[in-house]
Amino acid sequence: MGPGGACWRGGGVPGGFKRWLSSSAPAPRVCVVGSGPAGFYTAQHILKHHNGAQVDIYEKLPVPFGLVRFGVAPDHPEVKNVINAFTQTARLERCAYYGNITVGRDVTVAELRQAYHAVVLSYGAEDNRVLGIPGENLSGVYSARAFVGWYNGLPENRDLKPDLSCETALIVGHGNVALDIARILLSPLSLLRKTDITDCSLAALACSKVKRVWLVGRRGPLQVAFTIKELREMINLPGARPVLNPADFTGLENAIKDAPRPRKRLTELMIKTALEKPGEKTVEVQAAATQAVAPREWGLKFQRSPQEVLPTADGRRVRGVRMALTHLEGSGDSAKAVPTGDVEELECGLVLSSIGYRSLPLDPSVPFNTQRGIIPNSSGRVEGVPGLYCSGWVKRGPTGVIITTMNDSFDTAQSVLEDLQVGVLDVSASREGFGAVGSILRSRGVHPVSFSDWEKIDAAEVARGKAAGKPREKIVDPQEMLQLIGH
Repeated sequence: MGPGGACWRGGGVPGGFKRWLSSSAPAPRVCVVGSGPAGFYTAQHILKHHNGAQVDIYEKLPVPFGLVRFGVAPDHPEVKNVINAFTQTARLERCAYYGNITVGRDVTVAELRQAYHAVVLSYGAEDNRVLGIPGENLSGVYSARAFVGWYNGLPENRDLKPDLSCETALIVGHGNVALDIARILLSPLSLLRKTDITDCSLAALACSKVKRVWLVGRRGPLQVAFTIKELREMINLPGARPVLNPADFTGLENAIKDAPRPRKRLTELMIKTALEKPGEKTVEVQAAATQAVAPREWGLKFQRSPQEVLPTADGRRVRGVRMALTHLEGSGDSAKAVPTGDVEELECGLVLSSIGYRSLPLDPSVPFNTQRGIIPNSSGRVEGVPGLYCSGWVKRGPTGVIITTMNDSFDTAQSVLEDLQVGVLDVSASREGFGAVGSILRSRGVHPVSFSDWEKIDAAEVARGKAAGKPREKIVDPQEMLQLIGH
């Protein structure tokens, strides 16, 4: 269905669209760079609403699905169900998948633009934002992106080997990814063993000494970015106790009276959790926590901004974080955290920075706003480059969930369809699509991976998982994937 609700193929067809389709014009060839949700939803919408378009999807890794495979937490299998729909799209006759191709290196955007009528960049956010503070490069400090990639089998993070030998971990950030990491660090192994978490990270977590996780944010409870579903899951995690300070929530009942319902319910759940334990208990809890028998625990710390990661005596490892205490100026989502001048040190042996992902420029020929980490665009049309489009995080920044990306990608796909309809994209000249790109890749010794190749890798992973009582055992080495399919 299109955004307006009318399916363009049948009934509510915009004027002239059907007649134009039945003319003998060459089939529009569209190329999508990136096979995560943004890429697949863009392809799906174009194929559904244009009877003749052919869409080729290019992906850097041999395996598809981007952050659905490598970002979604292993204990959230239901979120991965979109893979079924993406698989249906990839199997369509007018769709092709070419994995193991790095656009910008193996083939340039200019070469793609010569081979296709339209090129859509949907390659997401391949980097992370840095804290920009002293000590950030000490051993024991990791980006959330790398840590999530490690336990989810992202090839580039397979050798991370995070040191989990400390008792206290500190996560900088109050978003869903921060909660995911806290949950994975504190989850009972019996739960993780039933997921598609990688074998090597499961082994590391089995030896982990981490039993306390603090999630630290610059702003207050009313500005947290996580959602109620994730918070509830964390509160109900077996064997882990939430430690929230009731003082952090004083007066918030009044402040949220007129707040939007999701924010109101989220805050109410935090208040309820904070007040469930009488205040006197906190001292006992801390005392008990020092004993080996204490259950695992996690807590939210507000209005603290990391200033420096503190090193151990030998200057090599993290031993704690110095934080500036802040006060808020303004209210709601636009509230700013301003340092009060007071500082506090928190001891920890593991620091995970979860302050957001960041897109990178792909190719010198593509405009890029380094400040915002996006490709400048209007409804997905790249500014100043006709025939070039973008969707997903590289279009709007790394925010939102899969449904946000779906709507955003449909918006870009709609721009492509409109430009085809009104003749902004000239399809009178036929383009060779992969015919041309394939020759370029061959000349450079690059071997693409097809979707049926991926299905062989998929079958092997599922078979290995079955043997271990898991939904799948991911292959983390791209060379092993390529050997498996005879490349």
